[in-house]
Amino acid sequence: MTIAEVASLLDADVLCCGDLLQNEVHTACGSDMMSDVLAYVKHQAVLMTGLVNAQVIRTAEMMDMRCIVFVRAKKPTQEMIELAEEGTIVLMSTEKRMFEACGILYQNGLRSV
Repeated sequence: MTIAEVASLLDADVLCCGDLLQNEVHTACGSDMMSDVLAYVKHQAVLMTGLVNAQVIRTAEMMDMRCIVFVRAKKPTQEMIELAEEGTIVLMSTEKRMFEACGILYQNGLRSV
């Protein structure tokens, strides 16, 4: 699945790195606890979260994630957008809640490892 397909399925607004939408992703996870992401998540390409702070971007960079989707219409700060652009991480925002967003992506073939 491409990042563009993720955006379409979640009716998400792309907030940065829109030139990377054709990149492929095969796995995803959803969490608001970055310590859990660091401890338990391996090889996930898409992170769905309602947490909005710079630590989310830094965690995604450390875990080589390609895309972050902020659920519940959360929006990143300008600082976060700049960090994501430096790390070439696509940022999106969707009005969907995390449970619904995870379910939609799972139903359309995106899995966890």
